[in-house]
Amino acid sequence: MLDLWKVTPSPITKLITMLWIPITIAAAFFQNLRSAVQRHLKSELTDLGAASVRFLYALPFSFLWLALLVVGFEMSTPAANPAFVGWVVGGSITQIIFTFLLMWLFSLSNFTVGTALSKTEVVQVVLLEALLLQESISGRALIAILIAFIGIMIMTLGKSRISFSKLLASLGQKVTLVGLTCGLMLGLSSVLFRGAVLSLEEGGLLIRSAYTLAVAITIQSLILLIWLRLFQRGQITRTLGHWPICIGVGFAGWAASLCWFAAFTLTHAAYVRALGQIELIFTFLVSVLIFREKVSRIEITGVVLLSIAIVILVLEKAS
Repeated sequence: MLDLWKVTPSPITKLITMLWIPITIAAAFFQNLRSAVQRHLKSELTDLGAASVRFLYALPFSFLWLALLVVGFEMSTPAANPAFVGWVVGGSITQIIFTFLLMWLFSLSNFTVGTALSKTEVVQVVLLEALLLQESISGRALIAILIAFIGIMIMTLGKSRISFSKLLASLGQKVTLVGLTCGLMLGLSSVLFRGAVLSLEEGGLLIRSAYTLAVAITIQSLILLIWLRLFQRGQITRTLGHWPICIGVGFAGWAASLCWFAAFTLTHAAYVRALGQIELIFTFLVSVLIFREKVSRIEITGVVLLSIAIVILVLEKAS
């Protein structure tokens, strides 16, 4: 079984492992920031061109950070092994597939239902971790994750005023398969990246997460550069005309990914992905407090359930 800590954790080790909480919250924040900035590119680039910016412009930041750790702090880069290569290549490809499917969802007429179904990654990642990493979570954590999933579904569907009956009616449509597969790819990429980080036998939290991220973004950038060159010529050049926004997207994307990877090093991907849904609460609070938007009781119910799930999850890891 892959495990970061091989002995009974000391109080200091316990404190370090609890860092996954603020790190995950930071990841959710930067991911929201990246998405907000990236929206400005939708009208200027194709869907794939806009999506590729998160990888292509994050690449320089990933190498600068890795160089800082190696040269500035004299950390040694971990030695890659066959297992690491397999994990990181798999995670990189599944994350790109997730991006493709998410764009496809937005082109479907009932994309809201598909987007809601993509949130099943919160539950799917539990099964994927058990299958691929032979890692299991406690019963209380599983209950918290299920509560979080219910809260997420209520928030997503409630905001769009979609009834439960309409959701059931759509289960036989194409959007269902796309949404569920989208969630599967996101959950799978999280588990595979956790496997990649844990398969490295040398180095601490910072260098292992930085090294894994640099390798992953390099793989993803190469794949997207080849694809855009072959099928969507001119998109890469057009991003240069919007370089201030693209750099902002790249930085936020790099910061979010770095935090995700660091959190995966410290605890189960299932915990990280569940707590990461706190971004929905951030979005909800911004809508209410800043934009003064009206919210329904259903949305409030979803927020309450998600908040309860997060508290249970944090207390479970702190015990």
